[in-house]
Amino acid sequence: MGSDEQDVLRVIDKYSTVFNAMAQEMFARASRESGQTYPNPFNLDRLQSLISGENNIDMGKLMSQQMDYIQKQTALWQQASKAFMEGSKPSDMGTSGKKKDRRFSHKDWDENPIYNYIKESYLINSEMLTNLIDAVEFSDDKKRQQAEFFTRQYVNSMSPTNYVLTNPDVCEELMSTNGQSLVKGMQAYLEDLEQSPLEAFKMRQTDASAFKLGENLANTPGKVVFRNETIELLHYEPTRKTAHKVPMLVTPPFINKYYVMDIDQKKSLVKGLLDAGYQVFMISWNNPDANSANSNFFDYMKDGPLTALEIVKEISGQPKVNLTGFCVGGTLSSVLVSYLRAKGDDSIASLTLLTTLLDFSEPGEVGNYFSEEMLPMIEQNAEIKGVFDGRIIAMSFSLLRENSLFWSFFIDNYLKGKDPAPFDILYWNSDSTNIPSECFKQYLRMTYWENSLIEPGKVEIDGVPINLANIDVPTYFLTTVADHIVLWKASYEGLKHVSGKKRFVLAGSGHIAGVINPTNGGKYPHWTNDNLPETPEEWQENAVEQEGSWWKDWHKWLKEHAGKREKPLSPGEHECYPSIEDAPGQYVLKRLE
Repeated sequence: MGSDEQDVLRVIDKYSTVFNAMAQEMFARASRESGQTYPNPFNLDRLQSLISGENNIDMGKLMSQQMDYIQKQTALWQQASKAFMEGSKPSDMGTSGKKKDRRFSHKDWDENPIYNYIKESYLINSEMLTNLIDAVEFSDDKKRQQAEFFTRQYVNSMSPTNYVLTNPDVCEELMSTNGQSLVKGMQAYLEDLEQSPLEAFKMRQTDASAFKLGENLANTPGKVVFRNETIELLHYEPTRKTAHKVPMLVTPPFINKYYVMDIDQKKSLVKGLLDAGYQVFMISWNNPDANSANSNFFDYMKDGPLTALEIVKEISGQPKVNLTGFCVGGTLSSVLVSYLRAKGDDSIASLTLLTTLLDFSEPGEVGNYFSEEMLPMIEQNAEIKGVFDGRIIAMSFSLLRENSLFWSFFIDNYLKGKDPAPFDILYWNSDSTNIPSECFKQYLRMTYWENSLIEPGKVEIDGVPINLANIDVPTYFLTTVADHIVLWKASYEGLKHVSGKKRFVLAGSGHIAGVINPTNGGKYPHWTNDNLPETPEEWQENAVEQEGSWWKDWHKWLKEHAGKREKPLSPGEHECYPSIEDAPGQYVLKRLE
């Protein structure tokens, strides 16, 4: 063996064990330094606690599964032994019977007998663990869903692709760089760990140096015309000589930065509205610290969209405003409209809800993080810090698609030592926002835990009962077919609680890409159905697929509620609300580092 090969083996011996323990260390560090025990999605602790409380196990099904597992592993071993002895192709011994898994795209997973055996054995073990849940008769469906979720997390964390010596891609990189790829990966890991809060891991997903807000992101021309401790209000420069009289106010989610709706000039939802002849105002949330700990969800409503609404009316000289909310911003906007209508205020001309939940009875996989055991722990973390750290939220969302949004970057960044490519959406995704502890706790309890908004009068704001049926304005629901954060069928349930004239549209792709799908060059179709039957399945059965972006349908719908066109007011021209500074303002620039 030459000196180069020996050097590589020494590097592997030094670092491979460390890399294999990285994911576990993330959570061990959090528990060790904070004195709290954080559930680790990459081990079996949470799964064991869920199953241990269930006494009903279908022993017949369990025994059948175990026999099937033994038979498959035995057959695999026999086929592997034969392949080694006779030199037959490993591809002849595949036993998974499943469609191609993108994790195992390297040719050696099929052609190399060792890697092929490792892959097939892993897939059989994964199937066994997944099937084990089917043999347990859970006391309620929520526990079953959590068990399935944490089983999947554990199974995918144990993939041989996530380890140095059992990934042919990684080994090739090691040999071609004489071990330097692993050294570079370790340096990147330590840098990311330094930038991470105790409870989560902030993994680089893109080349952050490739983007700058106001230049190649969030660069639609406009002015900051108002600022308080909670928001900046952006007024955008019109792109047409005339615009509809009734202005548009957009409420983004306060758990993210607003500029997902103004990524660049090609994909900007804001630019799309301006070009379609609408006057656009945008809320930009402050990125709070512990000084804002006592601000609750209702404070956010009053200091955010309610305050902005009055200013937009004053600047535009119009008595009504079209209101749009995205995700949590949509929930907040709905509460605002219900509050206003209960007081007899008719300031809202129409309401648009983009991928928004009103009924949280089916919260999707996000709900797996909230259990009787975990919820108090999450709330305690927010109370201690005064805020709930946005980087925890970012990692939690990434783990909803763990193979594509976590482990793929883990492998490329740290095991292969690669620099991530520039990607604007992932840059936005990594630009996390804190939530004040009181706001976070109140929102969590009111929605995911108690689902209070659908019960008329259970929630009150300053003595005003909140009833979603008060929303009697025209309402546009936009959902996306592959959304894993707001399930489209769950969003459909929300429209049943709104009393005004409603339109429901289903777009292609997921939570972000499905929304940011511009008229020119949009990749995904959308589905429409003028009828609103009782179930989402009935709606989908009779829905008609439409080519291209849903924006055209939305703009056509908005036109009915936006009034005649006239010469619009430029940002900063109103004497009471002059320009404070150029968009995107200051609040959006605050990063959690």
